[in-house]
Amino acid sequence: MRDDSTRSRVRLAVGNILVYLVGVLVVVSAALKFAQPPAVVTQFRELGYEGGKLTFLGILEVSCALVFVVPWTRSVGLLLISSYLGGAIATHVGHGQAAAFGPAVLLALAWLGAWLRHPHLLWSFRTQE
Repeated sequence: MRDDSTRSRVRLAVGNILVYLVGVLVVVSAALKFAQPPAVVTQFRELGYEGGKLTFLGILEVSCALVFVVPWTRSVGLLLISSYLGGAIATHVGHGQAAAFGPAVLLALAWLGAWLRHPHLLWSFRTQE
């Protein structure tokens, strides 16, 4: 049976992996917006985003990811990532696209990773004694 320190190390390691995985995936998404391959341009044109707007979305994504992966700015980064991905989910749902599943999973992984790394994150949900 594992002791508390081993469990704690595993929790921190899994949390770190998830936080950095989300950061990398968001940066890859931003890179696609900067590169603007035809498939991405077509998809975002249908959503009403073209040219400079697509580049701006990429800048937002990189900024959110960087703030999220830095430990001392992670709480603000989690808010930024949540806002950005929430907007992505709303945009896809508003256009009747199943692609909303991707940002939703990424958002869940961001929160799970942040919670595993920083268990006090959800302090307000604890019962009052």
